[in-house]
Amino acid sequence: MPKAEGRASPRIKDADDLAAVKALRTAYEQMTAQLGHAIVGQHAVIEQVLIAVFCRGHGLLVGVPGLAKTMLVKTLAQILDLAFSRIQFTPDLMPSDITGTDVLEEDRTTGRRVFRFVRGPLFANMILADEINRTPPKTQSALLEAMQEHRATVGETTYALPEPFFVLATQNPIEQEGTYPLPEAQLDRFLFNIAVDYPSPEEELAIMKQVTGTYEAELSPVLTGEDILHLQQVVRRVPVADHVFHYARALVRATRPRSGEALEFIKELVNWGASPRASIYLILGAKASAVLHGRYHATTEDVRAIARPVLRHRVITTFNAEAAGITSDEVVQRLLEEVRPAAERGIT
Repeated sequence: MPKAEGRASPRIKDADDLAAVKALRTAYEQMTAQLGHAIVGQHAVIEQVLIAVFCRGHGLLVGVPGLAKTMLVKTLAQILDLAFSRIQFTPDLMPSDITGTDVLEEDRTTGRRVFRFVRGPLFANMILADEINRTPPKTQSALLEAMQEHRATVGETTYALPEPFFVLATQNPIEQEGTYPLPEAQLDRFLFNIAVDYPSPEEELAIMKQVTGTYEAELSPVLTGEDILHLQQVVRRVPVADHVFHYARALVRATRPRSGEALEFIKELVNWGASPRASIYLILGAKASAVLHGRYHATTEDVRAIARPVLRHRVITTFNAEAAGITSDEVVQRLLEEVRPAAERGIT
């Protein structure tokens, strides 16, 4: 896959913010249409992945095998014209296997031996970290640096990673043998925890017909890397009213069982709540959600729409909740029902 190093599309690069929002809405429709050529259904998953991309964030796709998680990421890289790299995580994977390493070479003309850095698969725009929880903590730490700092350190040298840079990781929720639970610090670096569910009966029938036939999706790039970098800045400039900030803050602070804002059921069911990074991601995600749907400002409904993927991996339930079969998703759903925007509570 060629790396997107060419000049950005004039309609994106040279447009003002209002025109860029319209262009992004058009590009979003084109991207979903292109993805629809290869992926049947999964509309919510596709939208959340694209929101993560335009927020300059990373996504963790959690679902059982066979739900096209890998195909979705590969197809997205293709239509965004980005350099793509797939890393299959295994228990014996070492940090140098993903970052690269220094190789000793001999110059044939002078006979001198010099070290040359050979870049690993981490040096791409879009990284598919397949079965991310199958690799040991040492390699996870190397990936964590890349996710947070957009750089990789090998020996005494630090290398910048290409921009834009995204990690889209997959995880199988039903198989725990031979896996390493992701550290909470690393989970917190994922903007979204995206739940990939089974298809509907109609979608499953369409998948069967498409995969068992001779159909091959024809895909064409929609945006370049420069387009994405510009649109990421456009998303950050989307205006947000104070009451939307207050609502996002109220949602996050209500997840913390030891805070004064915690509801009674939170104190019983939640061990640890979300960090301020969740508040930031709720606002960023709301901005991107608004722009992708052609609106020029974020609302409390945009915050509510992306609250589950932002909070589900940041709300750590208690043993009592686990014993009762109560998941973090159910806790977040109840939180959304009980913590309402100020306007709905009659507060001006």
